[in-house]
Amino acid sequence: MSSTISQLSSYHAKVARSRATSEPAWVRWTLIASALAFLTLFLFIPLAAVFTEALRKGFDTYIAALVEPDAVSAIKLTLIAAAISVPLNLVFGVAAAWAIAKFDFKGKSILITLIDLPFAVSPVIAGLIYVLIFGLQGWFGEWLIDHDFKVIFAIPGIVLATVFVTFPFVARELIPLMQAQGKEEEEAGLVLGASGWQILWKITLPNIKWGLLYGVILTNARAMGEFGAVSVVSGHIRGLTNTMPLHVEILYNEYNYAAAFAVASLLAFLALITLALKSYIEWQGSQAASAREKTAHT
Repeated sequence: MSSTISQLSSYHAKVARSRATSEPAWVRWTLIASALAFLTLFLFIPLAAVFTEALRKGFDTYIAALVEPDAVSAIKLTLIAAAISVPLNLVFGVAAAWAIAKFDFKGKSILITLIDLPFAVSPVIAGLIYVLIFGLQGWFGEWLIDHDFKVIFAIPGIVLATVFVTFPFVARELIPLMQAQGKEEEEAGLVLGASGWQILWKITLPNIKWGLLYGVILTNARAMGEFGAVSVVSGHIRGLTNTMPLHVEILYNEYNYAAAFAVASLLAFLALITLALKSYIEWQGSQAASAREKTAHT
């Protein structure tokens, strides 16, 4: 009887959705055409232009621009900044989301506000903040000079700026997911005698793995493509503190368009890979959610 009622309610829900979206054919096609025109003008054409300009002078010139020492240094620095900032943001994101979703404590709303801070602050302002703190005339500038340690115009400053602009992504992806899942499974594990680490590894992480991977991919994409904050703290030292976006800017300003578009095409290729991974993880997440719903109904 209950299964029959469930099937009827599902049928009525589908009928209601179909009625709510039953627009004339010309309206649907107009909306689809508008969306495709917008994507073509602002996404597909610029993307095609990047690869076209990168290969305009031939494949040998394209490869030469990528293996040039300054370009190799920029690629390495971009990967180093991402390799450091992504794991740090992963640990922070899981810890912050777990605390916010599973516990009640004073200052919870303040923590949520601070997590959203990089969305409200311009990346250039974030870079200036680090200059004021760690720069030559900054709060810790003299101490850093006395101990022969460089933060600004060096790799540590680039990593700090990258971490600042990327740390909301994992936490913001996990907080609503963990809140929706509730804390019944963790409480059951606690009652059965599981420790905090066992609950984390056996219950929490398996339940959030697809959301976690989604947040990590977004974090990595932003880390590799960040320009504003890194531009302020890097000093634009060729071969030392230039990331790939900064290297593209310098090459373009020097009218070396072939090399600039070659490096830009590598960034675009990484973005396409990121988009493919994002779509795959979204699909896996929806499949996992559907499986959980079927299990709950049965």
